[in-house]
Parts: sequence; C-alpha cells; structure tokens
Amino acid sequence: MDNRNNTIAGWVLFAGICALGLTIGSSMLFASHNPEKPGFPIEDAEAGAGTAAAVPIANLLAAADPVKGEAVFAKCAACHTIASGGANGIGPNLWGALGKAHGHVAGFAYSDALKGVPGNWTFEAMDAWLASPRKYAPGTKMSFAGLSSAEDRANLILYMNTQGSNLPLPAPEAAAPAEGDAPTEGEAAAVPAEGTAAAPAADAAAAAPAPAEAKK
Repeated sequence: MDNRNNTIAGWVLFAGICALGLTIGSSMLFASHNPEKPGFPIEDAEAGAGTAAAVPIANLLAAADPVKGEAVFAKCAACHTIASGGANGIGPNLWGALGKAHGHVAGFAYSDALKGVPGNWTFEAMDAWLASPRKYAPGTKMSFAGLSSAEDRANLILYMNTQGSNLPLPAPEAAAPAEGDAPTEGEAAAVPAEGTAAAPAADAAAAAPAPAEAKK
C-alpha cells in the first residue's frame, strides 16, 4: 500500500514539475519585448545630409583666414606643390591655379574627366572640387575624398588665392529676410499706415489754382 501511495505521489510530483516547466517555457517564448519608448524606431533619412542651408562661398571667403588655409594645405602637400615654379608631383603645381582653365598646367597628364569639365577654376568651382572631386569630375584620377568642412575649404581657397592668383573676392550675399520680419524704414515709408485713406480727388481739385475769369 505504501509503495502504491509513493508511486502515485511520485507521478503527481513529476506532473507538477512538467507543468511548471511548460509554463516557464511558454512565458519565455511568447514574452513581449516592449521598447523603452513607445513606437517603432525609424531611421532618419536626412541624418548627416546637411539639412541646414549652405552658406555661399562668397560669405565664407569674407570670414576666411589664409593662415588657417595654409595649415589645411598640409593635407594636399603630399601630392601638390604651390610655390611659383614648383615641380609637378602626383598632382599638378597649384601656383596661380584660380581663374585658370581646368587642365591648364602644360605637360601634366590630367584625366579626361577633369579636362572635360567646362569653365575655369572659379571660387565656386574650386569649392565644389574640394568638397568632392569624384562628384565634380566623375572618373577623375584624384583619389582624395574631399574636405567636408566648408570653413576649411574657404580657408584653403583663400590661401590658394594668395599664391599667384590674387583674384578679387566676390561680394558676400545679403541674407534673405526671415518670414515675418518687419519691413525696413524705406519699405515702411512706401506703405501707407493701416487705416490711412488716400486723399479724395475733390481735395486735389480744391488745391489746384482756380482758372482765370473769362474776359467779358
């Protein structure tokens, strides 16, 4: 009798252990993993895309420093010289490059991609080239990835301009007035104040000199 009771008790204990194991396993399998914050994580497609409006190169040049630009040129010195009469290296000598045509250094083997870009090395063109040579001239042999800092590019361009180019700097562009800004003094004078009526035509007629009396 005792053996039977022990057997029954053993099976009951075993069944309880199995039930407990199934409960724990089910809770782990179907447990919801709630995020720390409600909602779904969404990648920002504009992250790193530069949502702020770009500052015109003319404005950046007005605040640029050629001494800082000379320090930035250290990144270019492995391939380029910039002194007057300097030898070509992996890249062409850059003395007096601004204002010149693309591929202007005689005897240097420019890529067809760069030689095919129309126009000259303007401030805007040099800024675009330094930002990304591969975008400016797809297929170029230039392996430099570019300068991401607009301030670094402006400093470098200003330094390059002092090295044989000496082009006049473009005038900075005036910032567009923000929406809702009050009109300037001149604009305010040109607009009648609210509620001010124009002088009636009769007043203008009354102000005119009376015609001379007809002779009898």
